[in-house]
Amino acid sequence: MKSEDVQAALRAQVDPAKAAFFPRFFKTGPGQYGEGDKFLGVTVPNTRAAVKPFQTLPLAEAEQLLLSEWHEDRLAALFILVWQYPRADEAKRKEIYDFYLSHARCINNWDLVDTSAEHIVGPYLNNRPDKMTVLTRLAKSESLWERRIAMLATFHYIKQGRADEALDIVDILLHDQQDLIRKATGWMLREIGKRVDRSVLTAYLDQHAHDMPRTTLRYAIEHLPPEQKLHYMQLKP
Repeated sequence: MKSEDVQAALRAQVDPAKAAFFPRFFKTGPGQYGEGDKFLGVTVPNTRAAVKPFQTLPLAEAEQLLLSEWHEDRLAALFILVWQYPRADEAKRKEIYDFYLSHARCINNWDLVDTSAEHIVGPYLNNRPDKMTVLTRLAKSESLWERRIAMLATFHYIKQGRADEALDIVDILLHDQQDLIRKATGWMLREIGKRVDRSVLTAYLDQHAHDMPRTTLRYAIEHLPPEQKLHYMQLKP
């Protein structure tokens, strides 16, 4: 089972219309967050289907995919890692986690982060004493993608009914200048309101709505009743 086999399966699913559309959608132009990324033109469902026979691909072969210049190759590698992680023993989980973070530079668009961080970084750190040390380091990274990894990793804890880790990372990232981070922090705040306790969200908004970025606020209040949405938007100068 080789990386070339996965690549061949992906290339059998190429859609020229998607190949033309994806570079615009994922902002690959000069100065944009995905600058220079290249797309074959394979949809996410077709990428998942293509990699299904290769879910036990060795890490050394997955690395070749993750190092590829083609976005769908990297996404395929991450789908494989996400499949392998919960089925692995502790030693293998550590290997996958270490591999993931050591290749964070390759996890370089929002879909790549969102596909994987909550399924690998979140669960690996769950009961470790260095959890917040690692997440804080990532949240303070100069890399946009490492910062988003930190935020999205906390989705694992939110889904378990816990908000503390996510709120700690939101505190660090609340005034981040990157729109993708502002969207991620707002998204996780919204999920706290949906999955943990709405009162936890509203307490945070009561304290911070007046000075958080408007993008973050809009994402955070998306599922609140109209009157609460209006209340919090009026707090924003």
